[in-house]
Amino acid sequence: MQADTWSPTSVLLTVDLVILTLREGRLCVLLVERGEDPFRGMPALPGGFLNHDGEEILDAAHRELSEETALAANRVHLEQLATYGDSGRDPRGRVVSVAHLAIAPGLPDPVAGTDAADAAWVPAEAILSGELELAFDHRRIATDGIEQARTKLEFSALATAFCRETFSIAELQQVYEAVWGTELDTRNFYRKVQAAKGFIIPAGSDRRTTGGRPARLYRAGPKTVLFPPLIRTAPSTT
Repeated sequence: MQADTWSPTSVLLTVDLVILTLREGRLCVLLVERGEDPFRGMPALPGGFLNHDGEEILDAAHRELSEETALAANRVHLEQLATYGDSGRDPRGRVVSVAHLAIAPGLPDPVAGTDAADAAWVPAEAILSGELELAFDHRRIATDGIEQARTKLEFSALATAFCRETFSIAELQQVYEAVWGTELDTRNFYRKVQAAKGFIIPAGSDRRTTGGRPARLYRAGPKTVLFPPLIRTAPSTT
């Protein structure tokens, strides 16, 4: 092709967010109900187009996160997940999405944004099982985000992003069980967590529990890579 006959392809760029939190001991994903075409009325991941051609991708992700959760960036773990650019993924044209994974503890009930009719926390299993159909290729994106969280729990300190500033080892175990979808042996889990030096550190205070000894509290330690890792067990079949 001659240089003087070439013209750039028209491509639009969006950011989509896989926002995870634990609610009543279950791993949940934030979904919005689309208020406009295409896929009006269908559940989808929160996200949107860049505001202008000068907006950085990470800034757009932080903006969408703030609009959907009303949380400051320093209170949420946010990382880039992957780029999705299949030619037929959006009926409006060639639209490339830079998806991000966001994790925070105790996120509040969501409020729908300007272009969404509703918003809700949905159990991750409803998405993974295919029980719930999502707009665009958002089921694939959400599945990738959940799997990334599951994998990183094995080798990194990501589990502490699901916890409040201080937490007990029992609460940390609940994170692993909810994200991995399986029950863990308490003594074995305690031993593995203590063996991963720098994963968690004592917070210097205990929390009173009903009818028992106070639970020892911890906070996230200085290590972001776990050694030895906490290898994932097979999901429960019950």
